[in-house]
Amino acid sequence: MPAEEDGGIRLSKRVAELKACSRREAEQYIEGGWVRVAGRVVEEPQFRVRGEDISIDPTASMMAPPAVTILLHKPPGHDAGTGEPVDIKGLGKGIRPALDLVVASSRSGEDRSGIPLLKKHLMRQQLCTPLESRASGLVVYTQDWRIGRKLTEDMGVIEQEFTVEIQGDVSNEALQRLNQPPRSDGRPLPPVKVSIGSTGDGVTRLRVAVKGIHPGLVAHLCDQAGLQIVGMKRIRIGRLPLSTLQPGQWRLLMPYERF
Repeated sequence: MPAEEDGGIRLSKRVAELKACSRREAEQYIEGGWVRVAGRVVEEPQFRVRGEDISIDPTASMMAPPAVTILLHKPPGHDAGTGEPVDIKGLGKGIRPALDLVVASSRSGEDRSGIPLLKKHLMRQQLCTPLESRASGLVVYTQDWRIGRKLTEDMGVIEQEFTVEIQGDVSNEALQRLNQPPRSDGRPLPPVKVSIGSTGDGVTRLRVAVKGIHPGLVAHLCDQAGLQIVGMKRIRIGRLPLSTLQPGQWRLLMPYERF
């Protein structure tokens, strides 16, 4: 008679039989990415199996997968902590979470971590570096409380660098104004360092360095200086550059890398 009256049986039950372990231990093996059904990794203990080949990695461990930190090149139009609705084609205004971009197919070929992406790696991710929806560039999600604490408690002394494309030319007066100590409602804002990187095609590209997480600050300063932003990209957080990550691509932080 077919298993469970032709409806198959839970994968966790079958793994428990194969490993001679408890159902909970079997679930831990499955959720850790150690179990393959017909050659494909399956992470859902409730997955139903019938006669498929089931293999369990001989190095399987019941320890929880290690906490990971994700570096993502967020393209414009995706939300990274500011909750700004943007126009979604055919749907009107809405919010597209940037973390939804983190899938196996968008992983950078330069990821050298050797860690397969598991569903558990996308759970309880803390966004440490908010970025405007209309901007692009490096954003960081982490499950590691140590990195999360550093990027929140120490962000006031961690420098971020942006490239900002401005429509037309930027006069010396406007550049000087951008480099003046900014204030809002009489309160001092984090100092910024602005320089001209390049010009061409009717656009001036500025390099802007600022300490702290202040979504909207760069746009505010440019608006005060009478400059129209065409595009903005965050290219560095502390010592960590965006490097060759393409829009929508991601990789895992390596153990030796520091912000």
